[in-house]
Amino acid sequence: MEDTMTAYAIAHLRPAAPHPDIAEYMERISATLEPFGGRFLVHATRHEVLEGAWPGHVVMIAFPGLTEARNWWDSPAYREIVPLRARHMEGDIILIDGVPDGYDPAVTAAALRKELDAPAR
Repeated sequence: MEDTMTAYAIAHLRPAAPHPDIAEYMERISATLEPFGGRFLVHATRHEVLEGAWPGHVVMIAFPGLTEARNWWDSPAYREIVPLRARHMEGDIILIDGVPDGYDPAVTAAALRKELDAPAR
């Protein structure tokens, strides 16, 4: 299946002490995104926790599609700088497809209701 919608790299990074490696990582990451059409949407900006706990920072990067996001993640340029961050900062990172324009959660709910109403097999 070909990518037709925006995909995202989302990171939940835990608090870390300032370190020169982290500064270098941040200085170099934009150059790794450019060949894949990646751009920052959120980068360690202030957030408000409404439920649960969310220590640390959020980073969200948009890509034209999931293929570009995977290619960025696997690129030699990005793999080269990953240790600068990973040695000093723990976190969870995912790649995820967005939803198409006009997405309606009621359509998804209707499919769920149909499944719930189906006789058990």
